[in-house]
Amino acid sequence: MGLIKKCLKWGGLLFGLLVLLGGAFLAHTWYFKPVNINLFFAKTAMKMALDSPQMLTSLHLLENLGIKGHNARLDDASIAAGDETYAMLMEARETLLSYDDADLSDGDKMSKDIALTLMDVAVDGKDFRYHNYPLNQMFGAQSSFPSFMESSHQIADIEDAEHYVARLNAVNVKFAQILDGLKLREQKDILPPQFVIDRVLKEMREFVATPVAEGILMKSLVEKMEEASLDPSDQQRIVDAAQLAIETQVYPAYQGFIDYFEVLDNKVDSSNGVWALPNGDALYRLAIRFFTTTDYSAEYIHDFGLVEVDRLQSEILSILEQEGWAVSEGFTASINALAESEDFYYADSAEGREQILNDYNVIIDEISAELAPYFDIMPSSKVEVKRVPGFKESTAPGAYYNAPAMDGSRPGIFYANLFDIKATPTYGMRTLAYHEAVPGHHFQIAIAQEQKDLPFFRRLIPFTAYAEGWALYAERLAWEAGFQTDPYDNIGRLQAELFRAVRLVVDTGIHHKRWTREASIRYMRENTGMAESDVVSEIERYFVMPGQALAYKIGMTRILELREKAKTALGDQFDIRQFHNVVLTNGSVPLTILEKLVDQYIADTQANS
Repeated sequence: MGLIKKCLKWGGLLFGLLVLLGGAFLAHTWYFKPVNINLFFAKTAMKMALDSPQMLTSLHLLENLGIKGHNARLDDASIAAGDETYAMLMEARETLLSYDDADLSDGDKMSKDIALTLMDVAVDGKDFRYHNYPLNQMFGAQSSFPSFMESSHQIADIEDAEHYVARLNAVNVKFAQILDGLKLREQKDILPPQFVIDRVLKEMREFVATPVAEGILMKSLVEKMEEASLDPSDQQRIVDAAQLAIETQVYPAYQGFIDYFEVLDNKVDSSNGVWALPNGDALYRLAIRFFTTTDYSAEYIHDFGLVEVDRLQSEILSILEQEGWAVSEGFTASINALAESEDFYYADSAEGREQILNDYNVIIDEISAELAPYFDIMPSSKVEVKRVPGFKESTAPGAYYNAPAMDGSRPGIFYANLFDIKATPTYGMRTLAYHEAVPGHHFQIAIAQEQKDLPFFRRLIPFTAYAEGWALYAERLAWEAGFQTDPYDNIGRLQAELFRAVRLVVDTGIHHKRWTREASIRYMRENTGMAESDVVSEIERYFVMPGQALAYKIGMTRILELREKAKTALGDQFDIRQFHNVVLTNGSVPLTILEKLVDQYIADTQANS
């Protein structure tokens, strides 16, 4: 181990891993075409990981081997690094194509097709590399860095704490690299919507105005050192070093972004979809293909969304009428009346918010104990519920999920946004917990990570239509399993699905039909009954993540169609547990490949009958 650590210290991570993994044979594999496709997948995944110290930290696989040097570094965000990554990807694609399908097993052929699906999008998207907004209100560098340090950088000893400080000292360089990319985008006339500038400036100004001791970076560091029971004198030394790093490196790096955005603010006066960017219509077509893994057109998706909105609103109105609500004025008035009822909200206080977190845990524990009739494979990783960190609550979505460490050292985390108490009606909590945790995102992602027979990259990649389609399907499955017997909980489920149907309408509306931000907010508000704060956050999310919101409803619909196909074909032989095994144990896949997997399940079951 001493040799490996020394190699890491002096930048020899590659050599250290080759020694660790087997010497000359793997050295040959590293520098030349691997003798088989699975070695190719391993080599490519390793190269991608080694280029991302932050990914290595999140995976937390090398630490148990005594390899920790990556935890002192941040990802290289330079334009040159991006060029190198793209070149490496193109070289990997050519190598992958050189493996003859005739020589591959069915599983290896599927892995090849999955990898090519991703690589082909990269090839087709080569002209759109800069068509994004590195600083945005959803996942921009200004919020993702402190979130990463809080959620992923673990501290078990003094070396980990020193690495934390090293990363603080590396922020200035990384942010300067990102700033170079922002200036290049400006030259290419790729400017963010006006509201993005407003939101990001507000967030960054508040971040640097926070006293260092009260900020998330210092508070997280102190909490982690205390939990690790580090020597008090060491803790104080680290705190002093971190204080200096935040004052002289982190805050000045943020100020550089602030200065740039203040100037950019004078150059932007509108908020448009990607149609306003150079060749934006082609970009949106590619985004639809990537996020839905279908060839659907924007027009088809928009029309499908409108039909589903009508259907789901009718079902909700029917339940409201059965429960004694007046529905004669239509959906908007009826759902707003429900949303305004104080009976469905917690106290707008610290105690009320703490109770929300506690009740989410109760919901998750309850369903986790009763899933045997539907699943015979369960994840070993646990899930925790946490509040969205305060520094980004006002712009973050209603909830999101962070995957567990692959070595089991960190659980999955369901983050609930409690900024606006009106955004958490009690009748929507079960559905949200099922989506983000069990049997939704946590269930699916943790099971995928634990599939040791799959190539490593297939245990990690997130095809959005599959992953989000599963999470939305999980909401429906929980209702089918009897966990939402209260009619209002069922309204919450239907409202959540309605929300995803509305997304089909507004995302295509913004980027294809050129709707304004205000028109999009109005449509979503009138057709979902969601809290105003959530609606604004959601609509602004779609502007910076074109096409992503389409994946949920498209994915869920396909999974339900495939389940019905299997039930019809198999009749009494259909076992929902086996169907779920097929869907979950192959990792995240394009919807086209999921259909092939289900077809094979049907054929195998029929052959064995």
